[in-house]
Amino acid sequence: MNRYEHSVCLDVSKCNGCTTCIKHCPTEAIRIRDKHAVINADRCIDCGQCIRVCPNQAKKANYKKLEAMDGYKWKIALPAPSLYGQFEDLDDVDYVLQGLLDIGFDDVFEVSAAAELLSAYTRRFIRREGVKRPIISSACPAVVRLIALRFPSLYDNIMPMLPPMEIAADLARERAKKQHPELSDQDIGVCFISPCPAKVSYVAQGFGSRKSSVDCVVSMQDVYFALINVMHKNKTPTPVSHSGMIGISWATSGGESSAVFNESYLAADGIRNVIDVLDEIETGKLPQLEFIELNACEGGCVGGVLAVENPYIARTRLQTLRRYLPVSQNFLGDDPDNRIPDELLFTDKPVCRPITRLADSMVESMRRMSEINRLCAELPGLDCGSCGAPTCRALAEDVVKGEAAPEDCVIRLCEQLKSECAELRRRRIGPPRKENAE
Repeated sequence: MNRYEHSVCLDVSKCNGCTTCIKHCPTEAIRIRDKHAVINADRCIDCGQCIRVCPNQAKKANYKKLEAMDGYKWKIALPAPSLYGQFEDLDDVDYVLQGLLDIGFDDVFEVSAAAELLSAYTRRFIRREGVKRPIISSACPAVVRLIALRFPSLYDNIMPMLPPMEIAADLARERAKKQHPELSDQDIGVCFISPCPAKVSYVAQGFGSRKSSVDCVVSMQDVYFALINVMHKNKTPTPVSHSGMIGISWATSGGESSAVFNESYLAADGIRNVIDVLDEIETGKLPQLEFIELNACEGGCVGGVLAVENPYIARTRLQTLRRYLPVSQNFLGDDPDNRIPDELLFTDKPVCRPITRLADSMVESMRRMSEINRLCAELPGLDCGSCGAPTCRALAEDVVKGEAAPEDCVIRLCEQLKSECAELRRRRIGPPRKENAE
């Protein structure tokens, strides 16, 4: 199994081991060791939750700078639709697209345009027979990895269609080669403007055996501050936008699912809510649905940790912006077979080891599970995090794996010390003397 390349990382010099992050990590990927956090790469899903809650800004996301595009002859920007919600009083998407051209890009291809195509193909996919339901969107890479690690029984429910970012990258390259046949693949650089670190990791890792068509992922924050210096309302932008309400709506929770034109759907955002929904699907408590949209960030992609604006303000701005747009500007041609192009589908998914698997053999897994349960019964069950693990059960699992000791539990250690002190006192003073009865 290839090691997953992560974007989320730790600055040890800023970490004081406060345990805030371990209590918010959805996959229990963080421990406190030697007075600072340690991230388990096999468990991390790059959701950015630790970046969001860290009081010392010790967690950060690695991504490339805009200067990384300087080596390409033809530079293409892929703006995520959530970028439009970062700007105040924006009434025309073309101001943002013109700004991207002004800061050095040669072409712009909207991810929202690719999202409209994907919505149309999703409607066709839902009508297929033999598809495992409910169909779970594959648009959020953090959710896809979460399912692989914590809910492997739902892995086959993931829709086998590439996310809009990949579709936009392929279409942008195709358009560049058609307009400029003198360009080679190496001459064309595709840059995605991302609101979250999960997409940075996705591009670095690829999806299964498929290498990403994106060459560079930059932070939405960096691009925002570059754009506000060149976006001017007194300058009429070149009309280049080719997306509508459907594509822009993908930036917020519920936008993707509402575009499938099917009432049997559910949309959830925020990693804790996502986990609750997946739990109910796995246990059969959720009513039968056709399609489920899950976003790790609160509010959808507008809530990504690499975005600038408050997600609720950004959502309101996008609602205003959509009033000026057509429903969609990207339609599928007439196809009586309702065919979905093979290049939009993926046949294999990333291979991950589920975090619930304790060993390679069933016998050893059962033995370890029994030992974990025994240790859990001996621990206080307070889940205080003082031991460096998020819960008492997580500590018991670490002990069984040989990564911690039972004495790491502060409560248990205090009780043991009190008991030993009482024993020493008893030995020094001796047992209580009985007074003679008169």
